[in-house]
Amino acid sequence: MKLEVVNLNVKYDAEDARRALRGVTFSLSDGERVALLGANGAGKSTLLLTLVGVVHPESGEVAIDNAITTKDTLRHLRSKVGMAFQNPDDQLFMPSLYEDVAFGPRNYGVSEPEIADRANAVLTQLGISHLRERMTHRLSGGEKRLAALAGILVMEPSVLLMDEPTSFLDGRSRRRLIEILRGLPQAMLIATHDIALASELCGRTILLQEGQVRADGDTKTILADAALLDECGL
Repeated sequence: MKLEVVNLNVKYDAEDARRALRGVTFSLSDGERVALLGANGAGKSTLLLTLVGVVHPESGEVAIDNAITTKDTLRHLRSKVGMAFQNPDDQLFMPSLYEDVAFGPRNYGVSEPEIADRANAVLTQLGISHLRERMTHRLSGGEKRLAALAGILVMEPSVLLMDEPTSFLDGRSRRRLIEILRGLPQAMLIATHDIALASELCGRTILLQEGQVRADGDTKTILADAALLDECGL
């Protein structure tokens, strides 16, 4: 699997000369974990939303396994790339945790026995099988984060996109999530302000500044460049 982004440009307002993303180019290889860093407004969330087709670029290309994404191929892209939003409540809308996890594969026509097998395996993997019948609005913040992740993993994606996955989590829940992410085989692009998470989990970092890639390389090298981080608002 390879996710490729070539010269991606995004503008929210046609009357505004500014672009939310300007010429963003990078690739993500199978199993690679990459941190996406930048100050507020740098374009991190916009980039993730563009990669899954929620935001449409002004120009540029997103391709997975050499297949360029278009409006007609978004369904294929979303079967390969799963995104966890910053607020898990944006992804949890069914009456129970199990129904939420089952929603995605059911929408793609997966048989009920296979849905049950996949859902049970993912809930067990994340350690939340005891919550399967719990109403999602009654879950804790950490449980909601894992529930949203379960709804993504059940689709068996090759790539995980995550927007601030440790926000609103207490220390124990944060540690548990990091250990779970460490054990997953998927490639990951993680937008975060959690510098410790980036350092611990991601060998590579992409640093955005005002919608452009300012740096792309070894995480420890980038995080050691105090002048660069300061210039980029970090």
